Amino acid sequence: MSFNSEAAGTLQISYTVSFPEAQAHYADIEMEIKGLAQPKLDLKLPVWTPGSYLVREFSKNVESFTASSGSKTVSVTKTRKNVWQLNTQGISSVKVKYRFYAFEISVRTAFVDVTHAFLSTSGMFFYPEGGLNLSSTIKIKPYKNWNKVSTSLEMVGTDPFTVKAPNYDILFDSPIEVGTQDVFGFTVGTTQYEVAMYGGGTYDKDRLKKDMAKIIEEEMAIFGENPNKRYVFIVHNYARGGGGLEHLSSTVLGASRNAYSTEAGYEGFLGLVAHEHFHLWNVKRLRPIALGPFDYDNEVYTSNLWIAEGFTAYYDNLTVRRTQLFPVEHYLGALAGDFNTIDNTPGTKVQPLSQSSFDAWIKGYRPDENSINTGISYYNKGAVVAMMMDLEIINATQGRQSLDDVMHYMYNEYYKVKKRGYTDAEFKAGVEKFAGKKMDDFYAKYINGVNAMDYNKYLAYAGYRAFDEYADMDLPDLGIRMLPVAPGRFKVSGVLRGTSAWVDGINVNDELVAIDGTPITDPKNLITGKQVGDKIQVAVIRDGLPLILPVTLLKNTSVKYSIQSRTDLTPQQIAVRKKWLKI
Repeated sequence: MSFNSEAAGTLQISYTVSFPEAQAHYADIEMEIKGLAQPKLDLKLPVWTPGSYLVREFSKNVESFTASSGSKTVSVTKTRKNVWQLNTQGISSVKVKYRFYAFEISVRTAFVDVTHAFLSTSGMFFYPEGGLNLSSTIKIKPYKNWNKVSTSLEMVGTDPFTVKAPNYDILFDSPIEVGTQDVFGFTVGTTQYEVAMYGGGTYDKDRLKKDMAKIIEEEMAIFGENPNKRYVFIVHNYARGGGGLEHLSSTVLGASRNAYSTEAGYEGFLGLVAHEHFHLWNVKRLRPIALGPFDYDNEVYTSNLWIAEGFTAYYDNLTVRRTQLFPVEHYLGALAGDFNTIDNTPGTKVQPLSQSSFDAWIKGYRPDENSINTGISYYNKGAVVAMMMDLEIINATQGRQSLDDVMHYMYNEYYKVKKRGYTDAEFKAGVEKFAGKKMDDFYAKYINGVNAMDYNKYLAYAGYRAFDEYADMDLPDLGIRMLPVAPGRFKVSGVLRGTSAWVDGINVNDELVAIDGTPITDPKNLITGKQVGDKIQVAVIRDGLPLILPVTLLKNTSVKYSIQSRTDLTPQQIAVRKKWLKI
């Protein structure tokens, strides 16, 4: 243990956050530290936020960092990108002031304007080196008419604008919404739920209370308990919004404010609620062993995000289906969409699922024009792997057990009893315990290998089959994605591996001008009337220069699945189906 970490254990810390220039997207933060007894103090800012596996360099948003003790200026030296060192020789307390620029709309980054402040705490609050176990208080001075604070942090006394955190892991896992948000709540079991809606929208509060409660009850039934006394949904409604980020006792959701009034939009929102709420068990408590305690300075690697995120992506729509809020055909349609995503991604033949998890830091969160050819999402493929495991267990046990039992067992065994995360081998053993068989071949094919997914083997257990609507079509395809760059002008934004464009050298950023001398006016009809094997001349502009590319049209190998019921169901298939989809 370093000198700094020993000394940091005695410090008392408080923050004051104000917004004198909210219109310019600034939060002004004052950090007061008492109990100093060391000659130097390193203050650090995390470089990433748990749940979002990318080093985001939050310190780039810090400016005007100063320190003082009474009337005395305390010297500050920046020693690395996210560390400010204070000369604290001979002083017992210090006040640090800095400004934080917050103008990135997402569920994982801070945002401030005159309508509200979203404080993504992991990216905004400094902590003393070695002092992650320290408690702190945060006092918020609201801007103008702001009158509400929504956070899972506990209030200090009766002041809603002062909250406390028992340690920095909790602080960094507890975002804060400040403004005039629409707040409503409900109770499930002994847990109080708060929903804080920013940005307005077409939502029906009474309907949401009822439907969100059903989802929560369904998820609680899997794990046997809700470890939270209180839980907060912070929902940011924009013209177009999406995404979510899980926390220990809260979540932040991005939503489209007018989508609640459409069937697809409302079901999508419920799926998002189910996904992020499921995380309070899966990943926040039942977790891969690498994901906690956290190193906020560096990447944290695990090959199990396919469980942490993929299984959650499986359970989100499945949970909504089990509440009867999602018709069976809608659930099967969403599942078929995952099949399509996997099989229409050439990278699924290149990157194993476990490697996709490990490489989230450099691939998953840093996509480029070639990502579709080199990788696969641990969300989609992880969800389908979970489905396959679930159906394997249900079928093998004649409907007595399911993946639910695996999750319940692992939660109790590792989070509650062993009080640690699980290893790859331990989770595999948990699945095998309930499947009643070794899963070595399954892991070799679908998790550590790149074998094609045998959807129909597992769907057949429940009397379903996946049908590819494109299977018998013999149509050509260039294999490109395009974006408009100006009226009537289109640029290549992606080239799929193994397609006509890939083989014959059409490049990303090429501007397509004409095919066989016919100017391109509609990117949807580039090769209308052409046949597989036809040779065409593609005119492009590359780096400002004209170029003619001879291209031989290859067959379109993309898929479009639908999931259909078999007609001759056996009693066991009916039993499996009822257990799986709660019919």
